Amino acid sequence: MAKDTATNALGFDKSPKDTRVVVAMSGGVDSSVVAAELAAQGYDVVGITLQLYDHGAALAKKGACCAGSDIHDARRVAEKLNFPHYVLDYENSFRESVIDDFAKSYLAGATPIPCIRRNERIKFKDLLETAIDLDADCMATGHYIQRKNGINGAELHMAADHQRDQSYFLFSTTAKQLDYLRFPLGSLASKAETRALAAKYGLDVANKPDSQDICFVPDGNYAAVIEKLHPGAAQPGKIIDQNDNILGTHNGVINYTIGQRRGLGIGGLEEPLYVVKLDADRKLVIVGPKELLATRQVSLKEVNWLGDTPLMTKSTWEIRAKVRSTRPPRDAVLRPISNTEAIVELIAAEEGIAPGQACVFYSKDEVGDKVLGGGWIDKTFNKNLST
Repeated sequence: MAKDTATNALGFDKSPKDTRVVVAMSGGVDSSVVAAELAAQGYDVVGITLQLYDHGAALAKKGACCAGSDIHDARRVAEKLNFPHYVLDYENSFRESVIDDFAKSYLAGATPIPCIRRNERIKFKDLLETAIDLDADCMATGHYIQRKNGINGAELHMAADHQRDQSYFLFSTTAKQLDYLRFPLGSLASKAETRALAAKYGLDVANKPDSQDICFVPDGNYAAVIEKLHPGAAQPGKIIDQNDNILGTHNGVINYTIGQRRGLGIGGLEEPLYVVKLDADRKLVIVGPKELLATRQVSLKEVNWLGDTPLMTKSTWEIRAKVRSTRPPRDAVLRPISNTEAIVELIAAEEGIAPGQACVFYSKDEVGDKVLGGGWIDKTFNKNLST
C-alpha cells in the first residue's frame, strides 16, 4: 500500500500505535484486507460494520451488498486479528436516506444509483461522525480510489487499476470528508493483489465473491421492491412513439428503464425501438429509434465541486465527464449555473443517459485521473427529445 506522507503511512506525525483508525468493514475481502494491513502495521484499528438492511432474502443471497452474513464475516476477521469490532444499527437511517429516496426517484421515472447515496448519506456522513466521536484520527475504507496530497489539500484520484476504479460512486465526497478519509487499496495494481494479501493473513474471505446486487433488491427486481414499498405504484398506461402515436400499453412505468429494448411487447415493427423517455406523471413510456438515445447535453443538480478554485470563477471548464459507471470519461464542457447547478455538454454524444444517474468530472490533462466532483443528472437533451 502506498504511503501518503513521510511521517507514517496514513500521514500523521506520530507512531502507528498512537494513530487510531476506524475501518468501515463491509465483510468483504477489500475492507477486510484494509483492516488486516493496518493492524499488521501497528495501528490502533477499530472495525465498524453497519447493519443496513436485515432481509431474509438478503441474508441468504450471496453477492448482495450489506447482507446480514457479511456482519459475521467482518466479526471473524476482527477476532482473528485481535482488534475491536462493533456493529451499528443504521436500518432506520438507511431506509429514510437511501431506500425511500430510491423509491421516490424510481416512481418519478428516474434511474437512481443507491450505492452513491449510501456512501454520501450513511458511510461518509453518519459513520464518519461516529469515527470522530471515537477519537479516531481517520477512517479507512476498502474503496478502489486514491487520495493524494495536493497544493490545496487532499485530492481524489482514480484508482491505479482503472478496471476497479470506484470514483464514479464517490463523486459526492466533500473536501472536508476527504481530509479525514483514507483509501489504502487505491494504489494496488489489481484485485489479485488484494486477494493475495487476504490469503497472506489467512482470511476466510480471501476468495469471497464481490458484491453485485443492491442489498434491498436481492433478486434484481426493482419494480417488485417499489410495489412493496408503495402498493399500487405500478399503474398501467400507454406506450407511444416520439410523434405521440399509440403503439401499445404497459403495466407500470416502474418496469422500464431508458435504453431498454426487450420486453416492450410491441413487436412486428420494421426497426427496433428503445425506451427513450419515461413520463411518470402522464404514465407514458415513450419509445423511438436508437438515435433518439444519443445525448449531447445534461443538466445537473446537487453539484459537488472539488476543483482547486471555486466553480463559479469560470463560465466554462474543459473537463472529461463520465456519465455511466461502465464507460470511460470523455471530453466535455462544464458550464456552471450556480455552486450546485450546471450544464455539461458532451463533445461526442452518448447513449442511454437517464435522469437520476450521476455525471462525474475529471481533469483534462495528461494524466486525467483527478476527480473534480460531479452532480446528479436532472434532465437530458438531444435535438429531438428532452427528459
